[in-house]
Amino acid sequence: MPDFTCLDRIRARRPLIHCVSNIVSANDCANLVLAAGAGPIMAHAPEEAADITAASAAVVLNTGTPDEARFRTCLLCGKEAARLGRPVVLDPVGVGASPWRLERVGALLESFPVSILRVNLGEARALTGGGGGEAGVDSPAPASLEERADAALALARRYRAAVLLTGPEDLVADGESVQQVFGGSPRMTSVTGTGCMLSALCGVFAAVEPAPMAAALLASAFWKTCARRAEERAGGRGPGSFRTALLDAAGTLTAADLAAETDAKTM
Repeated sequence: MPDFTCLDRIRARRPLIHCVSNIVSANDCANLVLAAGAGPIMAHAPEEAADITAASAAVVLNTGTPDEARFRTCLLCGKEAARLGRPVVLDPVGVGASPWRLERVGALLESFPVSILRVNLGEARALTGGGGGEAGVDSPAPASLEERADAALALARRYRAAVLLTGPEDLVADGESVQQVFGGSPRMTSVTGTGCMLSALCGVFAAVEPAPMAAALLASAFWKTCARRAEERAGGRGPGSFRTALLDAAGTLTAADLAAETDAKTM
């Protein structure tokens, strides 16, 4: 099991997390980073990308709602983070949705090392040449646990990164082993941007946990626990109440709670 006291270190240090987010989820990502105990900066201009990266403890690059300026910013951030030895989280949103998007994300992955790749199954398949089959930014039809684990391992080996592949149970792979993280809530699909928010959490934990697989596992466990608690707090109310309850859960979850409520195992 990872070191759950990382959450205490986050709240003591309040690391600055540079999030190049997409227009759909930027506000929620910023608020979640704050709730977890870190500080967000959502700078998108290429002209300041390297300077903001240099001032930050971790960088989260989200390629949703893309354009050439966003990809240029991501490239500059990634290269500066590599120069400084800072962790980089890449969320290649809907990478298989168009050939252009796939080509541009591929160029990023060839230009600098990534610590954590946060993907769904369709994105993992697109990046390993298996065809994404996404419906927009969503993953294709459900696959077996073995198929999902194989996709996570293949992606981790190809890019020498920790991979967090989300689903009914999240899978965290480093190319050699796979960890399963259980829990969460089916209501997560009723709120847009929850995957983007998880990617931001990966950056938060990577800022204090140098092992990428451990940071990804902590982020997954944190978010699964928040989702379960949010479902309980929101009761039968609608998605707006559930979304608010997610942030409330993130802001009140303690390291002891996280250790007690995490359900994870090695495959």
